[in-house]
Amino acid sequence: MANAPVQRMSQLMAKTLRDDPADAEVISHKLLVRAGYVRRTAAGIWSWLPLGKKVLANVERIVREEMDAIGAQEVSLPALLPREPYEATGRWDEYGQELFRLKDRKGGDYLLGPTHEEIFTLLVKDQCTSYKDLPVILYQIQTKFRDEARPRAGILRGREFLMKDSYSFDLEDEGLAKSYALHRQAYQRVFERLGLDYRICAATAGAMGGSKSEEFLAPAEAGEDTFADCPNCDFAANTEAITYELKAADGSAVPALEEIPTPDTPTIETLAASLGVPASATLKNLLVKVDGEIVAVGVPGDREVDLGKVEAHFAPAAVEMVTEADFAGRPDLVRGYVGPQGLGEKVKYIADPRVAPGTSWITGANKEHTHARNVVAGRDFEVDAYVDVVVVQEGDPCPKCGTGLKLDRAIEIGHIFQLGRKYADALKLDVLGQNGKPVRVTMGSYGIGVSRAVAALAEQTADDKGLVWPKEVAPADVHVVAAGKALQTELALDVSERLRAAGLRVLVDDRAGVSPGVKFTDAELIGVPQILVAGRRSGEGVLELKDRKTGEREELTVEEAIARLTTA
Repeated sequence: MANAPVQRMSQLMAKTLRDDPADAEVISHKLLVRAGYVRRTAAGIWSWLPLGKKVLANVERIVREEMDAIGAQEVSLPALLPREPYEATGRWDEYGQELFRLKDRKGGDYLLGPTHEEIFTLLVKDQCTSYKDLPVILYQIQTKFRDEARPRAGILRGREFLMKDSYSFDLEDEGLAKSYALHRQAYQRVFERLGLDYRICAATAGAMGGSKSEEFLAPAEAGEDTFADCPNCDFAANTEAITYELKAADGSAVPALEEIPTPDTPTIETLAASLGVPASATLKNLLVKVDGEIVAVGVPGDREVDLGKVEAHFAPAAVEMVTEADFAGRPDLVRGYVGPQGLGEKVKYIADPRVAPGTSWITGANKEHTHARNVVAGRDFEVDAYVDVVVVQEGDPCPKCGTGLKLDRAIEIGHIFQLGRKYADALKLDVLGQNGKPVRVTMGSYGIGVSRAVAALAEQTADDKGLVWPKEVAPADVHVVAAGKALQTELALDVSERLRAAGLRVLVDDRAGVSPGVKFTDAELIGVPQILVAGRRSGEGVLELKDRKTGEREELTVEEAIARLTTA
């Protein structure tokens, strides 16, 4: 904020630390704690200290400005929500253990909101009754809650986090497409202003539902998402959203199925070595339980099954691995030697599209120490459903141009969905149309991780000395450092007031009894874009200006320094 008071470090509630927190694994966690931006309250729950709150508020401001620019209207909805709307949409159960559930003193069921589709839908149902009231886009910036099983990485994966969620309401699909495009463009402007490197990637809708879905991912080693990027075209997608085209083969010339003895070959590796064939010639069959029923999942032997894709396919049903007890009760299932032929109706069989009709495989014969070769899909066994369930690998062909894909880790910073009428159907959101008949509204849902964006920025911009904030989100424009003597402190405070009067946000290190070395180290750790030092030449009215990002330094008179900083 222009003309905000100068923030003195002698009065600032923020203690810097020399050592990384013992439980910190990623850069943002280490530096945000060490630089005095956040402190841990409990597992996955964080308190924002004054410097951190300033950065968080700056991210909020940018998000708010860009949402307002597309005509969105800000509201504030409760975080404590009743059970009934979420039960109507099925998400009371679908969210599973991630949902914080609680009861009031009368025994009524409530939850802490993980996201607000249901509540926004009911708000519009109450406020909008005619086609004349639409389209409308509503948003809020509010704390969300998800009971993560393993909260980690500081504010990157917490159980409480700040999020901007917005929702569009339109009469028809064309209107939804327009609202979606408006959000997509707004998100691009937000992340560009924040200074984030990001990719827009095709994504799965998951529990949110709907048709089209895209993620905004910030490449970073600390990211929990893996995305594929084509070096030849503009294709980019979360690996969970990449599908492989089903291409049938001609298996008419393949000899008849033949069982072969294969002692002590319960794994793909031992089988391939014993027969002298590549793992890709074998068919791996993974057994899982879906709501208690055993399902076999077939993939080429050189590929791994992505359990996340399996869970997404069967959602909201619970998926778990089979156990020894499951095999004990099923003599038709031989551990290490399961094959799709002969499973019949007892076990549902889903397969990756690479196991296409006409392809031939070496796979289990459903007998101890025995496999079968020349097992042809569509001839010797049937596939109940084709689902892309393999873990995507580096070099897999781009679905768009065929070039080998590159894989990178990234942090999800935004997600946009064309929800369609899933929530409107469940909650009966209709308005009166132009012809006097009810029209079912179509919706979009759009989220930005506000607190997560702070961590993503720290991950992408930090160096070996500390944080390096872009100007728009930094807690101050300039960090003035008084090297320690009375004359230096007097000059630092005077310059700070003059910079404040010129409209800059100023943090000044006026701490007494702190060595210049500690002050310089703290300035680099805190990461304000410009560092202005009142040092050895203060008596001459000369200051040193350092660019935090580039490390470039120059000596300037007081007047030159003020002119340089106020025109930057």
